[in-house]
Amino acid sequence: MNLSFQEKSLALMFVSLIAGFGFYFAMALPGAGPHVMPHQVVLFVVAVVLLVIVQLAGHIVIAIVDRRTQTDERDRLIALKGARNGSYVLATGVFLALCAALVTEGNFVFMHVLLGAWVAAQLVEYGSQLFLYRRGA
Repeated sequence: MNLSFQEKSLALMFVSLIAGFGFYFAMALPGAGPHVMPHQVVLFVVAVVLLVIVQLAGHIVIAIVDRRTQTDERDRLIALKGARNGSYVLATGVFLALCAALVTEGNFVFMHVLLGAWVAAQLVEYGSQLFLYRRGA
């Protein structure tokens, strides 16, 4: 399977986002209280820094291996469709986070529903784009 630079980049972003925030949520959610604690903030910062390092190193490798970085109208259309799909998920997640803030004590649930919605929106955006590239849209 011959993947373009954009497809390799999207696959890297998709997998690293699942790994990075999967790790964060697995560590932060069990035994959580009503408020975000300092150790959870540190864990979040560590997850984000690792995510940035993995994505930066991965993109450097992809750029060295695949010199075809030209984008065309099809790439822009696929990116727009992916962003549209992700925005629906994000809007729904923001609504759910606001509802959670109204019915729960503290800020832990609100913050993590909001963060989960952002991660889910990014995954939907990248996943939609990968699907459209494979489908030939």
